Amino acid sequence: MITLVAATNNPHKITEFREILGNNFEVRSLKELGLHVEVEEDADSFYGNAYKKAKAVSDICGLAALSDDSGLIVDALGGAPGVYSARYAGRDGDDEANRKKLLKEMAAVTDFNKRTARFHSSVVIVYPDGSSLSGEGDVEGKILFEEEGSEGFGYDCLFYSDDLGKGFGVATPEEKNSVSHRGRALRDLVKKL
Repeated sequence: MITLVAATNNPHKITEFREILGNNFEVRSLKELGLHVEVEEDADSFYGNAYKKAKAVSDICGLAALSDDSGLIVDALGGAPGVYSARYAGRDGDDEANRKKLLKEMAAVTDFNKRTARFHSSVVIVYPDGSSLSGEGDVEGKILFEEEGSEGFGYDCLFYSDDLGKGFGVATPEEKNSVSHRGRALRDLVKKL
């Protein structure tokens, strides 16, 4: 079994890592290791932020660290919120404010077929020797006109998945993980391991 330290303080991401990676991996949280690590996500790419977080955690704990940076890319908004997805409304991790801002910004786009968007995820493992592996994943969809369902987190209740034919907010965790950007990025990474 491969042990990885999840370089995140987000319990939702840790749950998804564990569900998607399955029994061949032991995913340990920072909390379980008694660590609190905050890394400023100031890179200009998802990969850059994921690498920076994984490297910082691996350097601190001396173990292989797994990190993800992901976000929502909305075509009508020129790719926004992009790498700023978690702090789109100004404060990091304020999901409700981020969703409200997104709905306001998208109000003028009344044709559902023109509300195209994708979630992107970059995942990176950094090993104690400094070597690394990465994976990428996307899921295509559209932005709903209002929040739907209560499953998932972040923008999930506003994202209609083309693959599932329904919103992530009403999808089961298993359905979402089967097509999600993070699931695809992790499966891409596992193929390279």
